[in-house]
Amino acid sequence: MYAVIQTGGKQYKVAVGDYLKIEKLDVEEGSEFTFDSVLLVNGDEGLKVGTPNLDGAKVTATIKSQGRHKKVHIIKFKRRKHHMKKMGHRQYFTEVLITGISAA
Repeated sequence: MYAVIQTGGKQYKVAVGDYLKIEKLDVEEGSEFTFDSVLLVNGDEGLKVGTPNLDGAKVTATIKSQGRHKKVHIIKFKRRKHHMKKMGHRQYFTEVLITGISAA
């Protein structure tokens, strides 16, 4: 059984037992979280596709950790102008463990 959820402007294909690093959620570590924006569920009853979301479907997850990704370096350079700008960015993430999929 798997589902497609939408969070943080991205879509993820998830199954029970999967670990995901998604955009930061303001939830404490160790707590439960429910994703209500479920786009598709494939299970024993067959494939169910929402328009755009499935009514009554939800995916539950446990928040494992909060953190930041590795630094991404950005360099802006203009030749022959003595101009170079170097920047870095570290994006926040939330690591979740998918614990259940309900297609009710």
